[in-house]
Amino acid sequence: MQSKAIKFRVHVFATLLLASFVVSLVALFLLFATGRFGRMAEDNAEAIFSRMADAQAQKLEGLVRAATQAVETVARLPADDYRATRADSTMAALLRAQVAVNPALYGAYFGLADGSFFQVIGFASDADAGRRLGAPEAARFALRSIDRRRAGQVEHWRFIGEDGTVLEQRSDDSDYDPRTRPWYADAPAGGELGLTDPYRFQSSSALGVTLVRRIAAADGVVGVDLSLASLSEFVRRIVRDQPGGSIVIDHRGRILASAGQLPADGGRAEPLMGLGESGHPFLQTLQRRLAGDDPSPLLEIGGERYLLAVRAVALAPRLAYRVVSYAPLAHFAAPVLAVRDQIIVLSTVALAIALPLAYGVSRRASWALDRLAEDSERVRELDFSGDTRIESMFYEIDVLGDAHRTMKHSLRERTEALKLARDKLSSLVDSGLALAAVHDSDRLLASILLTGKRLANADAGTLYLATGHDSLRFALRTRDDGLPATEIPLHDPESGEPNQHFASVHAALNRHTVVIDELRGETRFDVSGALDFDRATGYVTVSQVSVPMIAASGELLGVMQLINALDPETGKPVPFDPEIVKFIEALAAQAAMALDNHHLLESQREMMDSLIRIIAGAIDAKSAYTGGHCERVPELAVMLAEAACEEDEGPLAGFTFADADAWREFRIGAWLHDCGKVTTPEYVVDKATKLETLYNRIHEIRTRFEVLLRDARIEALEARLAGDDEAGCARRLDERTARLQADFDFVAACNIGGEGIPDDCLARLGQIAAQTWQRHFDDRLGLSHEEAARHARTPAPNLPATETLLADKDHHRIERRSPMADDPALGLNMAVPELLYNLGEHYNLSVARGTLTTEERFKVNEHIIQTILMLDRLPLPKNLRRVPEYASTHHETLVGTGYPRGLVAGQLSIPARIMAIADIFEALTASDRPYKEGKRLSEAVQMLADFCDRGHIDRDLFELFLRRGVHLRYAGRFLAPGQIDAVDITRFVGARPSSA
Repeated sequence: MQSKAIKFRVHVFATLLLASFVVSLVALFLLFATGRFGRMAEDNAEAIFSRMADAQAQKLEGLVRAATQAVETVARLPADDYRATRADSTMAALLRAQVAVNPALYGAYFGLADGSFFQVIGFASDADAGRRLGAPEAARFALRSIDRRRAGQVEHWRFIGEDGTVLEQRSDDSDYDPRTRPWYADAPAGGELGLTDPYRFQSSSALGVTLVRRIAAADGVVGVDLSLASLSEFVRRIVRDQPGGSIVIDHRGRILASAGQLPADGGRAEPLMGLGESGHPFLQTLQRRLAGDDPSPLLEIGGERYLLAVRAVALAPRLAYRVVSYAPLAHFAAPVLAVRDQIIVLSTVALAIALPLAYGVSRRASWALDRLAEDSERVRELDFSGDTRIESMFYEIDVLGDAHRTMKHSLRERTEALKLARDKLSSLVDSGLALAAVHDSDRLLASILLTGKRLANADAGTLYLATGHDSLRFALRTRDDGLPATEIPLHDPESGEPNQHFASVHAALNRHTVVIDELRGETRFDVSGALDFDRATGYVTVSQVSVPMIAASGELLGVMQLINALDPETGKPVPFDPEIVKFIEALAAQAAMALDNHHLLESQREMMDSLIRIIAGAIDAKSAYTGGHCERVPELAVMLAEAACEEDEGPLAGFTFADADAWREFRIGAWLHDCGKVTTPEYVVDKATKLETLYNRIHEIRTRFEVLLRDARIEALEARLAGDDEAGCARRLDERTARLQADFDFVAACNIGGEGIPDDCLARLGQIAAQTWQRHFDDRLGLSHEEAARHARTPAPNLPATETLLADKDHHRIERRSPMADDPALGLNMAVPELLYNLGEHYNLSVARGTLTTEERFKVNEHIIQTILMLDRLPLPKNLRRVPEYASTHHETLVGTGYPRGLVAGQLSIPARIMAIADIFEALTASDRPYKEGKRLSEAVQMLADFCDRGHIDRDLFELFLRRGVHLRYAGRFLAPGQIDAVDITRFVGARPSSA
């Protein structure tokens, strides 16, 4: 008979094997845990107790430091302070403050070489001190003073209340001499801090020590008392609610203070007792431990283990106390040992659960073939979910299960790769569209980097931008850890060789992608910066890819560097997949196109802004009298606009500029508000006197007066030769000379612009103008063609010709050659004078206000028409369509009396009204105008208020201008100090109704 091979049931064999393994594992774990937790309990107890001992020592050290600072503070006072010891003196207040802020101090005092003594005793550290001294119940301090400079020795006591008032005082005879006390004698020379041995205080008979220091400015010693009772109380407070206790030992091994019961018998340490004198086993063991070099923190007393910590507390140079802290080890180790016991119990329970579980697991293993069939059925349905692993002790089943799993995994990977590629491609297309829609520089850079990070599933990234000086600069990081200020040169500054040390620079120079799969094994490039960053922050850089961003022209725009590709399943850093790198390169190409377009737009915008500033600067430079106007008006307009945007209530509450383009539109309008002045003749803008054209014609008038004076002298001489009375001739000549001088002075005064000319002055000017003189030379020689043509309009008189002193001739009248723009679409509403200019001398001198004639005034005002015409010809983009409005409405008023269109309030936007206020206020305060001085701040504000009353400017904006202090900010930047005076804005704000 053929024998059958022994067969095992799979689940029985697996159960026995798994049970043996679990039992062995639990046994080893318990063996390890018992020993490990025992050591951990001791280590944990030592660490916790060490921190507790450090804290106790630090608190005691804080007490000593406070006492030391008190001594140092008093010892450095000037010598005179040691003689002023009244209750309200600086010295008394200082000592009282030192004792008050340091409750553990018994008292603070000083003694001088002449035997004088002054002391402040606080009752906070010693509740019985006041009773022993016979102080009133409300007393908080006692002041004790002895002055040996007076006859006899009297000790004065003053008892001070909480508020510093003297409640009671008395005087007693005393033989106390501070110079004989230990604290005085033990004070070290040289200004060092000293500490006495424990002794009894004279005022209270309490035991204590004294910190002393010699006075710097006088012959004497300062001291503060620290009683052993208060020291013990302080130690008891710091160890309260803590196990064990503490002992303070001086440098001689004596116990100064203690808290808590001693180990073994629960006794207490007595003050000033030596460790070896007590006979207590713990103190004797402690003495041996301190005398030896045993660093162990454990001490065994009476069969119980204690933790021990010794800390030194510095008191004075080369002098320190030791604080000994002790506590039972069991108190600190108990939690860890309890955890150990719980783990043993839990392990036993786990073992009881694991054995039945092992049987169940083994039983399930026999179902491998069933599971394999079920999984194959899902694969047939194209369901690749799950990661079923078929394991069996039978080789055939195991091989079949592995093959099935490999096939399923391969199919799933290829399917997921196709889906991922589709998603990445879709994301890449979306990213390209999104980048094209971003116009803000910072947002564009952030969008590029974040898109690359998301596309590559990277943990972090950095964006470098190429500079104009052969380097890369850090532009953006995904991690908020600050950007390095340094730039990375593309070439060595000295040799000019390419800088191939860094991956980012190498990618930029060679125009290809650099991939680093394992940073710590990288040898091609210098990665010390990344490693230093990792060490400083704890970050771990594994992989890195650097992709150059190249414009279509071949220009290097920057480098996108992504760090640490993350595994989609585990989230751990892995190398960058080559397929993903291709997507990153495609994104870099899109980003380069977006950046290049953005740079082009920014360059065009900057060029336009620069041209605008050049025009404004040219206008300011054209005339020294209006220099800075085109620069200052935009500054003031922006200040007022910002204030208006911040309003959240009232008529201006809803006003704002929607975005940066709207702000730029307003600024450009402000810069171009006087661009038409480029067409205004300089002599009109600069006309400082009435007779001024390209020069001041007062000199011609003066020459004519000189001619008249000469003629008067000739007539006087001829009269004398004819036999007239010499005295009469001289008198008439003097009268004629005086009259000519007075007339010229009057004409010269009229030549200066003012605020008006009375009728009698105009009449006198006409009389002077009618005076005649003889011209003997042809006034039509040496003229330009244009001037000769104007003279030719009238026949030339015969010479000599009689001329009036002030002439209004036909050739002074310059006709307008081309008509004004009359396009109805422009809506202009300005009265145009008949003549272009009228240079008549009498006519110009008769100007009532300022220096400009009607024709010249129109020529100045015409600049706004030229502004409209110039801006109307510009093909402004949609986001700048309101520039002409902002630039051309600052001379309009709310009541329709302005120019060039005569608009009213409903036709003027808030920005237009802002421009009007800015233009007027700048003109009022400008100190560089030819015909007036700059107004003081208060005068300018008053004139603005008058304009409000006449309906010329917006009252809401005017009040905002004052309430928000815009006038003060502008004055601080642009007005001379002499112009800035006080303005009472309450006179103008809220007193009248708002503008329409």
